[in-house]
This record gives sequence, C-alpha cells and structure tokens, in this order.
Amino acid sequence: MERTGVEALYRLDDMLSAEERAVRDALARVVDAEVLPVIGRHFREGTFPAQLIPRLGELGVLGANLSGYGCAGVSNVAYGLGLQELERGDSGLRSFASVQGSLVMYPIHAWGSEEQKQRFLPAMARGTSIGCFGLTEPEAGSDPASLRTRAVRDGDGWVLDGSKAWITNGTVADLAVVWAKTGDGPESVRGFLVEKGMPGFVAREIPGKLSLRASWTAELSFTEVRVPDRNVLPGVQGLRGPLGCLNNARAGIAFAVTGAAIACFEAARSYAVQRRQFDRAIGSFQLTQEKLADMLERIVQAQLLGLRLLRLKDEGRVSPVLVSLAKRANVRAALEIARSARTILGANGITDDFPPLRHALNLESVLTYEGTHEVHTLVLGKAITGIDAFG
Repeated sequence: MERTGVEALYRLDDMLSAEERAVRDALARVVDAEVLPVIGRHFREGTFPAQLIPRLGELGVLGANLSGYGCAGVSNVAYGLGLQELERGDSGLRSFASVQGSLVMYPIHAWGSEEQKQRFLPAMARGTSIGCFGLTEPEAGSDPASLRTRAVRDGDGWVLDGSKAWITNGTVADLAVVWAKTGDGPESVRGFLVEKGMPGFVAREIPGKLSLRASWTAELSFTEVRVPDRNVLPGVQGLRGPLGCLNNARAGIAFAVTGAAIACFEAARSYAVQRRQFDRAIGSFQLTQEKLADMLERIVQAQLLGLRLLRLKDEGRVSPVLVSLAKRANVRAALEIARSARTILGANGITDDFPPLRHALNLESVLTYEGTHEVHTLVLGKAITGIDAFG
C-alpha cells in the first residue's frame, strides 16, 4: 500500500522498516473498511464499536510492543504507527488499545509474577479479556501522591476501599489494575489486580460526556474488596509503578494523535478543492491555502518528533522529559489542526458528517489525560531551569 498523503511529503516511509510499514498499512485498511463507516454513529449514540475488539486481537495490536505471552513483540515505532491509524478512526478506539496495552498489560508484563503473566496476558492480547487502569480519583488527578484509595493487610490478602474516576473501559473490564496506598506516604503505593465479580467492586458509566463519546468511561468504587496476595504486583512499589505506566502510554499517544490531525487535514483538503464560492473552489483562496499549509507543516513536524521519540524508546534512551515534550507539542498541534480544519468546512464542519469537530472534542480529553498540558509544561520548565514549580 503506497502512501501518497502527508507521509510522502518528507519521505517518512524511507525511515520505517518493512515490518513497521506493514503494521501501519494493515491497521489503515481496517480503519478505512470497518471503523470510518460506523464511528460517526457510535459517537452520536455514545457507544463503543465492541465488534472491533476481536479484530484488534487478531491483528496483534493489543500489547503489540510487549514480547511473549501471546503478544506481537513489534517495535515501539510499529506500535505507535498502529495507534496512529486507530486514532485516525477515533480517539475512543485508540484509547481502548492504549489502556489495554500500555496501562494494563504493561505493568503485569513488567512487574507481575510469572503466574500473573500466564493468567492474564494471553487473553488480553487476544482481546477476549478487557482491562482498565485505576489511578485517577475524584480528588486526585494531576497529584497522584494524594490518592485516597487504601489497601489494608488482612490475613493472606488485602482489603481495598476507595474510588477511581474517569476510567476508560471501566464498565466492561474483566480486570482492573488499581493503585492504592498501603501506608501513609506515596512510597506505600502498590498495584492490585482486581477482577470482575469480586464482592464490593462496582463500576458505573459516567453520563453526559461531550468528548470521547465512542468510549467506555467509568467511576469505580471499592467497598471492602478482598484481594488475595496472588493478585498484588510483586515487582514494584511507590509511585514509580503508576507513573511508569503513564510514561509508557504517553509515548504512544504522542505519536498516535497525528492520526487525528491527518484525518482532519484530509477532510479539509478534499472539501476545499470541491466546495465552490464566488465561482471558485475555496481551495484557490490564499487564506484557505495558508490554513492547509500550516496544518501540513505541523503534521510533518509532529510525525518527525513522534518518530524520534519512539526510536529512542526502542533504544532504551527515552526519558520522561522527552515524553512530556512530545505529548505536549503533538496533542496541542492536533487540536489546533482540528479546529482550523473545521473552519474550512464552515457550517458543515459542526455536523458529524465530517470528522474535524468529533476529533477536536476528543482531543480536548487527550489534552488533559495522561498528564495535562499544564503538567507537561512544568515538567519541561523544571528541565529548563532546574527549578521545581510543583512546590
């Protein structure tokens, strides 16, 4: 599948391996054939295209950059390219894959026992088991050290009490990776594998969303949930666990959001050459061409930044600061591209017949989750000045 769009402009394909191109192109075909025809309806109705989950498993997307236990073991670049195509379809679909692979499968793969890996990962890679990541709470978002969910030792297990909010996949998850304090300080944080059906574990869908409508988003509550020792992650303690998961997911998201930007650009470009005003295609007007040029420039910049980030991740040389820079820059670029594309579409752009406003609404959430734009700004500020603005 020869690429003739934005990737061709700077010969980006020349920087990819045959396997990486194959992963991207396979996902692109699925998105074109199975996602784009239905995603507008799902967004409108607030439903998730669950029929696609087995397809993601068949294609090896879930936990694709992990090795063994049924996972594909591809490069981080290949994984990012796959996420880019899912994001081109919708952030809700890409969020499902990001949470499953980077926030649930990853901590089990990195810090779980061999028994936990064998028990959970193969089914998750197939998509026959769904996971969610429980860190954010109603009163603890950007400050995870202040989380209030507690786990207390009781015999040969733990008793878990607390709540989590804004949890993707929460209402349908078979397994929740839940982070809770076992003592007074953030160093006491542990990861607990809470399974669906454990008494006291309840998930409720959060209503009224104007963003990520084609996604499951829940509030989780835990009332004296008994978790056995075999369901505690043995390999990590403290905030290094949840923050490591978030850093892992952010790297993929930083590349993935270029998919939303590409979808918006292509919709605006196609519309501009067909829509006529004043007896001319609106694409012939200088202001419209400037908007399209700005969009394309920022897409190429974002892809080059994301590609460099994931290459460094494959080489084991990535850092949280580099991830923050890429996530901050690329999500903001994608959101601004979506908004600009909507203006080219005029009034038609506010309908779900065209993708820019749907992507813009979704990207408002992506700008906030996995570290807000402001938090990443302060991470960079500290790296630049050596002064910690968090206090």
